[in-house]
Order: sequence, then C-alpha cells, then structure tokens
Amino acid sequence: MNTLIKLNKFLNKVLTLIGGVFLLGMITLTCANIFIRKIIGPIPGSFELTAFASAIVAAFALGYTQFSKGHIAVSILVDRYPKALRRFTDIINYGVCCILFSIAGWYLVQKALILKSTGELSETLLIIYYPFVFAVAFGCFILVLALFTDFLKALFVGKEGEA
Repeated sequence: MNTLIKLNKFLNKVLTLIGGVFLLGMITLTCANIFIRKIIGPIPGSFELTAFASAIVAAFALGYTQFSKGHIAVSILVDRYPKALRRFTDIINYGVCCILFSIAGWYLVQKALILKSTGELSETLLIIYYPFVFAVAFGCFILVLALFTDFLKALFVGKEGEA
C-alpha cells in the first residue's frame, strides 16, 4: 500500500508541475496578447493555445486534487452517519468514481486514436490535437489511481497502520 501511495504522490507532483508550467504559459500568452493587441493586433491562435493549455492544466490537476483531498465535499448528511456506514459510503463512492473515470479515460483514448487516424488539426494554427486528448485521458487515469488508492485505504482501514 505504501508503494502505491508513493507512486501516486510522485506522479501527481510531476503532473502538477507540468500543469503549472502550462498555466504559466497561458498567463504569459494572455498578458502578451492583451498588450500586443493594442499595438499591432491580437496574437494569431492565442485562443487555441489557451484552450489546449487549459485542458492540460485541468486534467493534470485532477489526481493531485483528489490525492490532497482538495475537492469540495458536501458532507452534511454523511457526517451524521455511524463510522461503519461512512466507511461503506466512501468505498462505494471511490469504487463508482474509479469506474466512471476509467470509462471516461478509455473513451478519450478512443477519441484520440480517431483524431490521430483522421489527421484532425486545429483551425487557426493547424496543430494536431490528439496529443492533448491523450494527455487529458492520462489525467483521468491518474485520477483513477488516486481514487483507487483511496478505495483501498477505505476498504482496509485500520490494517497496516492505515487510517
């Protein structure tokens, strides 16, 4: 279990760092576009680049947010459950979410393969965008890893010193 947690932590930190670099690029591009627009006009393709970077930032933040318990949780009802029932709802929740995001990641991979085979390009800059779809699928699978780790923690609570 500790190996899985360490792998989860490492992968999520790497993806968060990559997402941060893309976010910094988005900020730089947006600011440059604002200032340059006043002088010579908008930067061609800035909207496309920002959209691609946004997809990377959002997808790569999913797993880390789950790992660090940063998602918003409305637990007003669940907090009143007995501890065993709360554990059961956690197991069900993590299990269902694992399945849901596994399916989402799988369909994104299928979509990326279709885009690759058709040679689909973005409209303005003619960038191939299947790599971005693969990246979003990878972000989903890393979220599945984080959810699966939480699932195992909830399933085996109290064993091996886990809580």
